[in-house]
Order: sequence, then structure tokens, then C-alpha cells
Amino acid sequence: RIPLIRFTSIRSRLREKGKLEEFWRNHHPDVFARRYLHCFPADISLSVGTTSERLYDYMNAQYYGVVSIGTPPQKFTVVFDTGSSNFWVPSAYCISEACRMHQKFKSFQSDSYEHGGETFSLQYGTGQLLGIAGKETLQISNISIKGQDFGESVLEPGMTFTFARFDGIMGMAYPSLIVGNGLPVFDSIMNQGLVEEPVFSFYLKRGGETGNGGELIIGGIDHTLYEDSIQWVTVTDKSYWQIHLDSIKIQGRVVFCSHGCEAIIDSGTSLIIGPSSQIKRLQEYIGASPSRTGEFLVDCKRLSSLPHISFTIGHREYKLTAEQYIIKSIENQTFCMSGFQSLNIPTRNGPLWILGDVFMSVFYCIFDRGNDRVGFAKAV
Repeated sequence: RIPLIRFTSIRSRLREKGKLEEFWRNHHPDVFARRYLHCFPADISLSVGTTSERLYDYMNAQYYGVVSIGTPPQKFTVVFDTGSSNFWVPSAYCISEACRMHQKFKSFQSDSYEHGGETFSLQYGTGQLLGIAGKETLQISNISIKGQDFGESVLEPGMTFTFARFDGIMGMAYPSLIVGNGLPVFDSIMNQGLVEEPVFSFYLKRGGETGNGGELIIGGIDHTLYEDSIQWVTVTDKSYWQIHLDSIKIQGRVVFCSHGCEAIIDSGTSLIIGPSSQIKRLQEYIGASPSRTGEFLVDCKRLSSLPHISFTIGHREYKLTAEQYIIKSIENQTFCMSGFQSLNIPTRNGPLWILGDVFMSVFYCIFDRGNDRVGFAKAV
């Protein structure tokens, strides 16, 4: 069991400091690529204007836990991310401002460190990261993994990770998504026979204070954390945790995805994300209007009159009320943000939706690698 801590997101911290607009100006992928091109080795081209690997960029990520790397152990806070597969933490050799603000891995102090030598580059929505691969002993709660592939970031240009409350990212998606060589953490756990069942489950808590954010359970299911039965759906593409959505309804009427569409269940994204034309209509349905910083805001006094929105998955409806899909600011009680955001992610099977923490905090989510399926049940 790994306790998860809920914290204020990068976006909220930038907004508090009045720096959000400036951040977006400087971190648009094209601007970012041009500005930092000279920082990267010639054989790693910054793809201008495209984002790969990671669909989303942790601007709103809100849940992290603690892991230890090395012998003796060095502690790091990481986002457990079902939307990517690489595991990385900042290196002691990192020269970026973002690394200065975080715990850095000192390989020279560990007896179990193995130098890998390959460099790798990860591109995110609002930034890119360059690192060196290695192998190391990893401790997650009471599980000890030997020779885990991981990356040490040596360059994190831009401000994205500077404002992050977490040090690194632990990807929990399928091996096909990994960048470079190596095995994702959960694959190592399965291969080394460290869990009874090849499953992990997330119980995310939202609302109220930051702090206790729920838990990630590796190797099992906690039956006290949900009501009713678990509904299982098959993974349709083994890269992300991708499943089929039957439809999306507003107040009981099918409005989007009427012929079915694909969605990924993504703990590293805090919002629910969909194609821009559809999200634009959805924001209009709930009366959300855009702010200067690109968020969609709703009058907090109107929550009780907003419609419920439900996702039909495996012929069962998963309903979200306005209290659940609207995010209230912890610092500013009058600030209410829509939990929906647009991003166009084309796939072979049409555009992709992302069900992030807004969805996962209402439903207990179980990721079953043994049977390639995802389970949902109403969280208590």
C-alpha cells in the first residue's frame, strides 16, 4: 500500500503567483522547441509543435507517493502515472533550475547502482527532458525490486517541473510505450514474482484539504474501498490503459461518442480530456466560459443547477455530478473550474478521450495486467 498525498498543482501555483499567462506564452511547444533547441544533442531533435510519448503534461497532476532508490535508500516523491511507462527522477548531475528545487539521485552514493549509458529524451506537452539510463534497486512500500531500469534526468529546461511538488514520474502503462530500452516498474514486479496478483488499484480522494489523497495498492484490491460490484472492461490497445466508451450522456441524453469511441484511464492527468470540438460544446452545456489563462470557469453559485454527465462503459453508466466534475479552488472558494479540457489526440480508431483523476476519484479503478482489463466500482 502506498499512501498518496494530494497537493496543489503546478497550474494552481502559477496562478497564485500571477505567472500563468506568461508561462503559457513561453511554453507553447513551438516556442519551447525554438528556445531550447541548442540545449539538446544534435541527434535528439525537438519535434517542433508536436507532443509524443506523454499525452499530457502534469500541469494539473495532483497525487504523488514516496519511493526509495539505491543502497542505502534515497527518497523521492513520484507521480504514479498510468499514462506513460518510463520511470525517472532528477540526477545529481542535472544543471536545470527545475532540478535545483527537487531531490536529486546521487548514483555515486549507492552500492547497487548500475550505469546504463544510453541517453533518452522524453517529450511532454509543455516541456522536454533529457536523461541517462541506469539500473537500480527500487523500494516501493514493502516491495523491493532489483535492477530496475530508470532514468536520471540531466536536463529539464523550461519551468514546467520547477513548480512541481513531485520529483519524478513512475509510468505504469504497458511496455510498448516505454522510450528507450528497459522494463516498466510493474513489469519488473511481475517478473520478479513480488506480487500475488498482477494487478494494481487506485483509490483517489478529492475535495477539502490537500494532504491525504487516497492510496495505490500494488498486487491487489481492497474490497473495503468500493460499494456494489466491480465491472470489468477489456483493454482495447495494450499501450495506454485504453478501453472502449459506448457513449457520453448529458442529463441522460447521448450527446457525444454516439457510435462509441476510445478512452484511456490516466492517473497522471487530473482532468477529463476530449476532442476540442466536442469539449467546446460540453463547456457550453455546463455554462463554462474561458478565462485568459485557458481554463473554463463556472459560477460557483450555479453548481446545483448543472446537469450530470455520464460515461457508458461496458453497458454500465458511470455518472458524475457537477460537484464531482467541477474543481473548486482550495485557496479561493469563489473560483470554480470545469473539469473538462480539450486536446486532439487522433488514433487509428478515431479521437481519444482521457479519463483522469476527476473520473478516477469517483470510481475505484483496478488495472489488471494478468487479464488485460480495467475494473471500475463506485468508490466509498
